[in-house]
Amino acid sequence: MKKIYNNLETLKYVFILIALAIVVFSVWFTNSLAHKLATEESRKIEIWAEATRQFILADENTDIDFVSSIIEGNTTIPVYMVDDKDQIIFSRNVKEPLKNKEEFYAAEIARLKAFRAPIEVRLDKNTVQYIYYDDSLLLKQLHYFPYIQFSVIFVFLLMAFIAFSGTKKAEQNQVWVGLSKETAHQLGTPISSLLAWQELLKTKHPDDKLLPEMGKDINRLRIIAERFSKIGSQPELKQEDLVTTIENAINYMKSRTSEKVEISLSYDKRPIVSNLNVPLFEWVIENLCKNAIDAMNGAGKIHFALSEHERFLQIDVSDTGKGIERSRFKTIFKPGYTTKRRGWGLGLSLTKRIVESYHHGKIFVKQSEIGIGTTFRILLYK
Repeated sequence: MKKIYNNLETLKYVFILIALAIVVFSVWFTNSLAHKLATEESRKIEIWAEATRQFILADENTDIDFVSSIIEGNTTIPVYMVDDKDQIIFSRNVKEPLKNKEEFYAAEIARLKAFRAPIEVRLDKNTVQYIYYDDSLLLKQLHYFPYIQFSVIFVFLLMAFIAFSGTKKAEQNQVWVGLSKETAHQLGTPISSLLAWQELLKTKHPDDKLLPEMGKDINRLRIIAERFSKIGSQPELKQEDLVTTIENAINYMKSRTSEKVEISLSYDKRPIVSNLNVPLFEWVIENLCKNAIDAMNGAGKIHFALSEHERFLQIDVSDTGKGIERSRFKTIFKPGYTTKRRGWGLGLSLTKRIVESYHHGKIFVKQSEIGIGTTFRILLYK
């Protein structure tokens, strides 16, 4: 299962890199076209400026038809012709405002002067005029096109990802709930049968010391079935003592764990009350203990630190296990993720679901160091 998740993570990054490569190529290609178009427009304006000069200097014997066709041929590039004092002489392909024309042209000339050098049109030794020109609308659109294209692609991919994730999550939830309900249902019949056999054995062997232990295990099966039956429906939360709930779960784990594992609990005061579903929250504690025991290879220390704050209750669960890579802090909560050869990898996923979906809290990896240990943090909001 770990290999599958590693492959999925790798595939995800491959897709991201491919998408980035497409965007980079699109931006580069469009900017290359824009540069070529800008160069072409610059040449056209130089020809246009010379045609304008020839038109101004033409006399009655000069054929101005060809020159006029060049001047009239510019229908896209905004041009401004000014004198040596930057006073506008005429403009072309410029949308003038209805008011404050002088201020408009002064601002445009100042902007273009900072943008590029003007083309000088010398009419004689003492008369010089200048032509400023702006990018055509097509060239401006070409500059912005890659970013618009990227935005559209990003929004489309985001919507597709949200839709796909929502559908996938809904399907996973249906499978998860169905499996849980069916498990609870299948456990119900043998548990009822075991209870009946226990009562029968009590009547025939009232002094048997093993029967109470059998009763504890049967009751444990009943609790497990109850837990599974609550998956998929909103469980009832009641004001319960959080310290007692954690202690009960720890005591259960101690009785079924090697003496090489030390489990301890510290808290500021007692009682610390929270809205809980006790069977489900005990399941959270048990899953965290099992996860820690696996990480410690069956030997080490697990410590629960419980504290109360103004807006939330905090539970830190620390172990002396092998630690978790930072890149896996979120992955470990995904269904199916496990480092063990056997197992479905549902423990931490179930834990997260119980804490966040049913108790409206938060669980995350607070810190972890390879070879030193890991601390999980649970927040239960008041």
